[in-house]
Amino acid sequence: MARIVSRKMRLIPLVAVIFFTVSGGPYGLEPLLVYAGKHGALLLLLTVPLLWDIPAIATVLELNSMMPVTGGYYQWVKRALGMRFAFYEGWWTWLYTFVDLAIYPVLFVEYASFLFPGIEAYKIPVCLCIIWFGAGLNILGVVPVGKTALVLSVLVLLPFLLLFVKGVFLFKGVTAIPTPSLSGIGFSSLGMALYTVMWNFIGWDNATTYAGEVEKPARTYIYSTLIAFGCIVLVYTLAVVTADVSGMDLGHLNEKGFPALGEWVGGKWLGTVLAMGGMASTLGLFAAILLSVSRVPKAMADDRLLPAILQKEHPRYQTPYLSVLICAGVVSCMILWTFSDLLVIDIILYGAGLLLEFISLLVLRIKAPNEPRPFKIPLNTLGICIMIALPVVVWVIALSGALSSSDSIVKAAIFGLSALVSAEVIWQGIRLYRRNRNEGR
Repeated sequence: MARIVSRKMRLIPLVAVIFFTVSGGPYGLEPLLVYAGKHGALLLLLTVPLLWDIPAIATVLELNSMMPVTGGYYQWVKRALGMRFAFYEGWWTWLYTFVDLAIYPVLFVEYASFLFPGIEAYKIPVCLCIIWFGAGLNILGVVPVGKTALVLSVLVLLPFLLLFVKGVFLFKGVTAIPTPSLSGIGFSSLGMALYTVMWNFIGWDNATTYAGEVEKPARTYIYSTLIAFGCIVLVYTLAVVTADVSGMDLGHLNEKGFPALGEWVGGKWLGTVLAMGGMASTLGLFAAILLSVSRVPKAMADDRLLPAILQKEHPRYQTPYLSVLICAGVVSCMILWTFSDLLVIDIILYGAGLLLEFISLLVLRIKAPNEPRPFKIPLNTLGICIMIALPVVVWVIALSGALSSSDSIVKAAIFGLSALVSAEVIWQGIRLYRRNRNEGR
């Protein structure tokens, strides 16, 4: 069988993949309007990314420009903090991504139900089809995933552009966008609102795990990340503003999603277009995120932290296909969890991994201050510390709010914290196994 020559991803496809790794459009943002209300939704949407995302993006761009290697954040942490914390990083990210991936097939069914009432009865087989379609696409390689993400990006963004334009003509006499305010929002609701915004903006580091498969990675990642961030903020803002001025009941919007808003604003045809966009969004998100997470187990297997079989690549497509299949298999077992629970677990695990990346940035600034960095954050050590403190404070507030929420959310938060501790338990098991193996020789 002929061996296919590996091709590398370029700027525009990488923009599309990052867009889907982080966002996939406003789908999933609907609960924000309920948690924060009309006065708080837009305020949080525009301020939280400044505190949560800008520090993360800056950190990712500097570290990736310094070390544009396959394995991304895992390799950064390994070099800065050693193998133990690299295992923490890889393990937490693996767990959070399994949780994250389980959300998208479920959301696909929800949006598909607008077009095909009753499809909920076939939720499990439909979800499994999406999971294994995404797995097959990932085995084909990074370039097919990039091209697919590019097509799906158009299918996601176009419906919201139509929604906004229709809303402008329909509500052109309505200029009273609610005054931004958090007044009247309970602490638990604020926590869940923060989780909703944070979840809709996570994943900037995930797109670096296949840097070795990107053309001119240092430069390409800088431009593609900035373009993707601008697109995400813009489309989120347009969606929330349209929902704010439409007069639609926010509870109904949360229950039925953006297709219901489309039907409210433009009729059945616009609702249908938005439902189709939601389906395209979940497909793109699943494929893009599976692409990122499937490269981490191979990097960990290279360091003998996971079974060596995960190092094996497909003989034709040169992709870590066993890692892809294992990831898809685990996600297939997690599709029955609720959206809110998955949301909380996601952010707890992601925030902890992000903290290790922040610390790695500081350590590498001290250990390797003169190593070339095509992108360097224009801050000294004190400035970096202040920058890091901003997302950490947001993460702590969100977690505190979740712990004061409903019993279900509290249980999810406790599960997420337990998952953090599991990294140390597994690490000790690896050390014990290695010690016994060496003594047996």
